[in-house]
Amino acid sequence: MDLYEKLKNKEEKLAVIGLGYVGAPLAVAFSKKADTIGFDVDAEKIQTYKDGRDPTKEVGDAEIRDCTVDFTSDETRLKGAKFHIIAVPTPISSDNAPDLAYVITASKTLGRNLTKGSIVVYESTVYPGVTEDICIPILEKESGLSCGTDFKVGYSPERVNPGDKVNRLETITKIVAGMDKESLEEISKVYELVIHAGIHKASSIKIAEAVKVVENAQRDVNIAFMNELAMVFDKMGIDTYEALAAMNTKWNALGFFPGLVGGHCISVDPHYFIYAAEKLGHHSQLILSSRRINEDMSAFVVDAIIKQLILTNKVVRKSRVAILGITYKENCPDIRNSKALKLVKQLRDYGITPFVTDPQASAKEVKQESGVDLVPLSSLRDLDCAVFAIAHDEYKNMPLEKFEAMFGDYPNNEKVIIDVKAALNKDEILQEGYRYWRL
Repeated sequence: MDLYEKLKNKEEKLAVIGLGYVGAPLAVAFSKKADTIGFDVDAEKIQTYKDGRDPTKEVGDAEIRDCTVDFTSDETRLKGAKFHIIAVPTPISSDNAPDLAYVITASKTLGRNLTKGSIVVYESTVYPGVTEDICIPILEKESGLSCGTDFKVGYSPERVNPGDKVNRLETITKIVAGMDKESLEEISKVYELVIHAGIHKASSIKIAEAVKVVENAQRDVNIAFMNELAMVFDKMGIDTYEALAAMNTKWNALGFFPGLVGGHCISVDPHYFIYAAEKLGHHSQLILSSRRINEDMSAFVVDAIIKQLILTNKVVRKSRVAILGITYKENCPDIRNSKALKLVKQLRDYGITPFVTDPQASAKEVKQESGVDLVPLSSLRDLDCAVFAIAHDEYKNMPLEKFEAMFGDYPNNEKVIIDVKAALNKDEILQEGYRYWRL
């Protein structure tokens, strides 16, 4: 009997290593089909899951409470599993080089507890070659086992979109690769237990590794084009969203819009490609330029804030500014690489200490990561400028009375509203006489 059959019949166990935005949904989904161990080195996070709470908000508290995942921070429990999925973060360092510390540590941890007959699948985003050149040697060294003989390895790039309730783990085509034909077939069958959208079998691990990097580099380039348009259109006095809405009536328009590009994927993965290319002597031009454009967008927005304050005769240093939304995207608690947080730092350079609020983000996490204290929306009063940085539903559906309550007692044309994601009703706000700017 093969491993797939043993997992399906609950004669063997599956383990997910790393219980963040990728690992948690994976563990919960697999627990409906197989005995599943959910491992994370963060004991506090494990306790949160055991208490029935989902810190990622990806699957929800009810799903966590009702699932059968065996949550643990005890690495020796991994000895009881035969199919392992590693889903740990792979960020970049301060100089934009790939930071493989988490995936290396996870490989060492699993290696110490790896048993014969196991299959290890990496989902962490890496540049082509990392799984075979870096991870496999670590697994062999730590376990004393031989890859290909005692255990097999595969790769399957994670494709989840945090906060997206439509395109979810089960409904996104899963790309899988194995070190040989046997492992490819086995890994494919295991993922088919939870993936409804189907499996795409890549011919090699390197191709599967390349897919994730290319997917997000493509999005980065397209958004950079929109952002460059927005900067030029701002000088021309053209509303970017109106121009793009007209353009998108054409059948082959791609539907991208300008914005602050943060998060753990689009703002990170292109650097993995750039790094790999430079190792081979190729200096990226298009992708690197796109990264620079998108990184500069927070400064462009801050310049717009300062300009609008000056045009309303405000003293910049004395202006009361609030940033509404601090996560990297709407309707999601994830603050990793948030460019909204970058706005805070850049406004402080002008002597402004903005008030920051967000209904989705964890106040504790924001404080730990950035030193920023979140305040409730209801506490915002006497503002000169409200910056809607992230298009949370709570802001998109905000009634006009709340706008009035946030600002000081002076004419509406002296009240500045900055709408970074064009989430608000422009016509309605202009009709009320507010000074309105959007990216």
